[in-house]
Amino acid sequence: MTSLPLTIQDIEAARERIADAILHTPCVPSPQLSDETGADVIVKYENLQTTNAFKERGAANRLSLLDESERARGVVAMSAGNHAQAVARHAARLGIASTIVMPKTTPFSKVAATRQWGAEVVLEGETVFDCEAVMQSLMDERNLVRIHPYDDLAVMAGQGTVALEMLDDVPDLDCIVVPVGGGGLLSGIAVAAKARNPEIEIHPVQTALYPSLAAALRGEKADCGGDTLAEGIAVKRPSPMAVEIAGALAEDVILVDEDAIEAAIYAFLAMQKTMAEGAGAAGLAALMSAPDRFRGKKVGLILCGGNIDLRKLSAITLRALERQNRIVSLRVTVLDRPGMLGRITTIIGETGANILEVEHQRMLLNVPATRATVDLTVETRGENHVGEVVEALVGHGMQVSRVDPRLPPETVI
Repeated sequence: MTSLPLTIQDIEAARERIADAILHTPCVPSPQLSDETGADVIVKYENLQTTNAFKERGAANRLSLLDESERARGVVAMSAGNHAQAVARHAARLGIASTIVMPKTTPFSKVAATRQWGAEVVLEGETVFDCEAVMQSLMDERNLVRIHPYDDLAVMAGQGTVALEMLDDVPDLDCIVVPVGGGGLLSGIAVAAKARNPEIEIHPVQTALYPSLAAALRGEKADCGGDTLAEGIAVKRPSPMAVEIAGALAEDVILVDEDAIEAAIYAFLAMQKTMAEGAGAAGLAALMSAPDRFRGKKVGLILCGGNIDLRKLSAITLRALERQNRIVSLRVTVLDRPGMLGRITTIIGETGANILEVEHQRMLLNVPATRATVDLTVETRGENHVGEVVEALVGHGMQVSRVDPRLPPETVI
């Protein structure tokens, strides 16, 4: 470890330097997630930082090391959101002007939060990778100091304080699962944790759409691209220093797909009553996708960020309820006569289900002119309750078909 670019001494010094600027977040057991995954899960709630992400640590450490002339020049950073807010917040705290380059695809909530801290926001490019050239241009034009989100030893050292806190609180962790974009968090975690316990396992996790570290460790060019829920780790090129550190200290990279990330976001919400953005849920997605790798182990899980767009969270929640058959869509065909809608709603109400939406259809050509269809979105208690609703409607002479997002449309029940 002595030959690596980052040392435990760097991380311990960062911890002292930023002690008054960041929160020592709780690291507590989760019986619910343990039952779900088969591991003994301990969650580190970095979503409780002031800007709701671990990035405050690296930003606070890097900014605190600027001399007076650098502070006077101002700083520039590129970020999909969390590093942006962290730099903006701690720059404002230290009286430093900040400019943040963000991808055009960044959720509006993250852009607004960054501006609220007083930063100038420049929206350019589709990904963080695209922002790098814009950031370099601003550095040249305005003589700004770069605060890189991950390819910076001071930033890595700040992020490594997460592991020091985790092992202070839970010294007997068997492994730590780390979401990876550029590799700053992974580098700091790996160096700090291995210094405390050389036997601990460090498991990097990336979204399958952006497997940049996995490819770099194989000496290959990564095939990256596509829309991902985990935009915070959608990085096409990791830090070369992170690649070196991961190669020396980390296990193989675990790649998780979009369905797993979506399920993990909902699991944090439903089981832990806490918000996780896609990148923040990537670690749990790995546990849920590869349970055999972690079964029976005491696993440190870093909920590294909670800055999820609320509309996206709402959609994920509704989709999860549909998968659980707690929200279903039914198409009921009836005689086109007065009072039929009232009969339908009465029947459904008597079963204890709740109608959320209703829409009449009279122009469907596969239905006789003497009949009409009623599309309903219904809230139920689950699959058995859905069966009760359908049985009650059919028992009153109505034809019912299921509009199920997992099946071909209009599947007849």
